[in-house]
Amino acid sequence: MGVALRLYEQLTEAGEDKTRAKLIAEAFEQFEERYPNIKELATQGHVRESELRLQKEIKEVEGRLQKEMKEVEGRLQKEIKEVEIKLQQTEVRLVSAIHRQTYWVIGSVGTVIGFIRLLDWMLASLPKL
Repeated sequence: MGVALRLYEQLTEAGEDKTRAKLIAEAFEQFEERYPNIKELATQGHVRESELRLQKEIKEVEGRLQKEMKEVEGRLQKEIKEVEIKLQQTEVRLVSAIHRQTYWVIGSVGTVIGFIRLLDWMLASLPKL
């Protein structure tokens, strides 16, 4: 038998108003014991309101994240361009250094060949004994 039906039977059997009032008070007391924090329970309206507020906050956070991601992407693209420029400058310096070293090696080889020919000519010019 349900609580409400039992209360109804008790109220109909109780003859005087004091007894009825006491039964009603006891029923409320049992209700409060069973649901002590009833004022803290969320209704569907509360839940829907919280849901809408959270959805709004999620959209705001998504918007901020998208804005921050675009800013980070812009900074990264700028840094990438700067690194590419530095790489190109380094490549130019390396190619220039390689060319200078190549000219130096060619000049050195030419000088050695020149000395060999000079020695060969000097040896050929000496009187034979």
